[in-house]
Amino acid sequence: MRMTIESDPSYPAHWEADVVLRDGGTARIRPITTEDAGRLVSFYEQVSDESKYYRFFAPYPRLSDRDVHRFTHHDYVDRVGLAATIGEEFIGTVRYDRIGPDGRPASAPADEAEVAFLVQDAHQGRGVASALLEHIGAVARERGIRRFAAEVLPANTKMIKVFTDVGYQQKRSFEDGSVHLTLDLEPTAESLAVQRAREQRAEARSVQRLLAPGSVAVVGVSRSGAGVGAAALRNLRDSGFHGHLYAVNEAVTRDLLDGVRAYRTVEAIGAPVDLAVIAVPADRVPDAVAACGEHGVQGLVVLSAGYGDSGPAGLARQRELLRQVRSYGMRLIGPNAYGVINTAPDVELNASLTPAPMPVRGRTGLFTQSGAIGIALLSALLRRGEGLSSFVSAGNRADVSGNDILQYWYEDEATDVALMYLETLGNPRKFTRLARRTAAVKPVVVAKGGRRTPAGHVVPGTRLSEDTVSALLRQAGVIRVDTVTELVDVGLLLSSQPLPAGPRIAILGNSESLGVLTYDACLAQGLRPLPPLDLTTAASPEDFRTSLAAALASDDCDAVIVTAIPWVSEHALADDLADALREAVAGTPGKPVAVVHVELAELVQALSATRGSADEPPAHPADEPPAHPAADALRTPAAPAALRTPAAPAATGRAASAPEPDRIPSYPAAERAVKAVAEAVRYGQWRRALADAGQVPEYEDIDEAGAAAQLAGLLADVDGGAVLTLSDWDARELLARYGIRVLPTLPAPSPDAAVRAADVLGYPVALKTTAPHLRHRADLGGVRLDLANEAELRRSYEELTDALGKPAELQPVVQPMVPRGVDTVMRSVIDPAAGAVLSFGLAGVASELLGDTAHRLVPATDRDAAALIRSIRAAPLLFGWRGSDPVDTPALEEALLRLSRLVDAHPEVIAVTLEPVVVAAEGVCALSATVRVAHPPARGDLGPRTLPSY
Repeated sequence: MRMTIESDPSYPAHWEADVVLRDGGTARIRPITTEDAGRLVSFYEQVSDESKYYRFFAPYPRLSDRDVHRFTHHDYVDRVGLAATIGEEFIGTVRYDRIGPDGRPASAPADEAEVAFLVQDAHQGRGVASALLEHIGAVARERGIRRFAAEVLPANTKMIKVFTDVGYQQKRSFEDGSVHLTLDLEPTAESLAVQRAREQRAEARSVQRLLAPGSVAVVGVSRSGAGVGAAALRNLRDSGFHGHLYAVNEAVTRDLLDGVRAYRTVEAIGAPVDLAVIAVPADRVPDAVAACGEHGVQGLVVLSAGYGDSGPAGLARQRELLRQVRSYGMRLIGPNAYGVINTAPDVELNASLTPAPMPVRGRTGLFTQSGAIGIALLSALLRRGEGLSSFVSAGNRADVSGNDILQYWYEDEATDVALMYLETLGNPRKFTRLARRTAAVKPVVVAKGGRRTPAGHVVPGTRLSEDTVSALLRQAGVIRVDTVTELVDVGLLLSSQPLPAGPRIAILGNSESLGVLTYDACLAQGLRPLPPLDLTTAASPEDFRTSLAAALASDDCDAVIVTAIPWVSEHALADDLADALREAVAGTPGKPVAVVHVELAELVQALSATRGSADEPPAHPADEPPAHPAADALRTPAAPAALRTPAAPAATGRAASAPEPDRIPSYPAAERAVKAVAEAVRYGQWRRALADAGQVPEYEDIDEAGAAAQLAGLLADVDGGAVLTLSDWDARELLARYGIRVLPTLPAPSPDAAVRAADVLGYPVALKTTAPHLRHRADLGGVRLDLANEAELRRSYEELTDALGKPAELQPVVQPMVPRGVDTVMRSVIDPAAGAVLSFGLAGVASELLGDTAHRLVPATDRDAAALIRSIRAAPLLFGWRGSDPVDTPALEEALLRLSRLVDAHPEVIAVTLEPVVVAAEGVCALSATVRVAHPPARGDLGPRTLPSY
């Protein structure tokens, strides 16, 4: 059943949502309609007598016709019912009825409602009730209800726990044999923390079910052994997967395909299937999904292409695929996915197109959206001896995204470093929140490509530039790199080395020139290198060991970069040098070490510290066609043997044992090593700064209630989707409620009007044009300052109109003069994808041309504001550059924080521009303000958890 606004104009379609439940499955929450009578009756028949008794406080074996009518007819204002569904079946319901002070049914402005829910016994314990309560609470707030009241029998401990665990402020009393609960629906820090903790556990569990299944079925395995399905089956088989493995082909005539039990249908398997890998043409995928859903499969990896990557028709097919998958409570990786890998010893899952041997066991997690980039990254990591904990290549990522994987990695003890290649951010606001939390405990390294949205990726639009997105990611602790090469370089360092305590870098090696290059690269990255120590080309491995040990023991450096060039010798010293460096590190641990090598391929292998045979992985047999042209690239040697990871015995199907903890990352260029070290330094600084993250200050003079009332009045006659630009007067009044001073401005349509304005404001005054093409362009001569009397004002007025045009075109205004200072710009904008963003820069064409603007997410803390004004390149102008007087930066920071408070407290304020803001030796003052407002979206950041639907 799919109700639409067209069939019922009152139907609130925006209340529909897909949610992840506690066990990792999904359900759909939607309003109950008049068409749900049959579903409601069927649902109630499946509820136990005990649950019915707890709901109605008496035996209630069946619903009467009157009950059914009452529970399916709602006005979506005073009476609302929501259902949690899987497919067409109700698994839980919740409703509220608005009541007055006497407890009887009422309408607005009554702001209290009675709430109750019921969950099918088979689905209790899955978090259905908690999800329903979150969503009905959001609906109630939208409809002006501020409190919920609930009557619960004392023996109904499960329901009492749902109410008490939600995190709302509440009161409890015992009346007439029942527990009376009153919940304040205003979101609190505790309720938001509870909601996000539930979200994290549920989404992590949903990914865990995909990566650690007990059984896997590959749907679409050809009998000839060719094609994607057969390749996926072989890779699962050869990886040594510990669970049950099945092949599905509707035309199979024998019991085995490639040595795996084969069936015509999923249903015929006759045993539970946790994960299905689908590799059939796109037009046959719906049938395969339906078969999997009916069989109770928990998750899908869809390798099939022909969806959003193939145009509008494919995009429509992709949306229908997602709807179908979620209707069965499943989660989806793909479509057009490359697959997933989990190297855990008790799982060993290779449900991907990566041929055996699969990556070694390691402590790094890898997520990509592009299969081709995934192949390149796997190959690069393999060559450099790096192991993986898990790998997910999500393709068009219609469902499971990087956000879900971050939720999983956050609590995954097997993952120490998270590497991500992202082409799009489906929900940047959520991504920055999750990344910030994850980066607080383990590094998150992101390479973001796709300045244009790739085919198949459907994401909300954003008004932010790529530089702004990058700045916001770094604020969240994300290590943002520009290329996949840098992604691997930084990941190698972070996975094997401790974080540096600071930016001081010791450089030593057997080449003076290479040392100088490394020194220069450190300066370019903002590091503080020590003078390079030249060991000369005659240096022995023992010389390297002694010098490295001394550098590591010194209090003068925080990290060491070792440079090495080949010896003029017939002896192979790579192993000796690697052992010497490793011995020095083991003797004085605690500081990161990186090696820059020139044409020392053997050293790379020695430093990776892998053990085992040097034999190359066997090529695939001549009669076995490659699974995929790109996947086959992983089979082809792409580097000298010394750069590749040795193979393990063929019986295990694995590349090698996990790298030793004493391995040292090496790089073929100084710039690459220094870049990796610099990113580690900056990340370490961010981690240390978390200990004092700052706070959002309170200001006693803020009139939040007055601002809310003013905005409500201004928007009373504005249509839902319209945007209103406030008049200068209204903008000044609104900003003044938050303590932001905007200089008064009076229009001057004629010389006489200018004189009258100056008399009101008091001399000296400024005369300036406000025409759009001249605004904030003092370089065009549209501003006259320090006009001390009427004569000067009239003369300036005449000069302006003679030079630039008629008054009607120029729109002149008069303002009082303020103390001279530095002109700055403050902005805040509500981006539909990233949320509220606070920006700061200096006013003027030069700053705009160079893009010298800094950004922070709202709400900003006092530390954010201090960092914001210091992070622009022109910041020295604020602190007394070339002997000028420093300006009042504390007042500037306070103004930024007040602006942040305004847009955070009032989502109706969608954009504010203060330009210029003059920062003097004492105080700040905005000369001009533009404020745009609109009705806020029905669901904001504090809304209930929900899966995105594009």
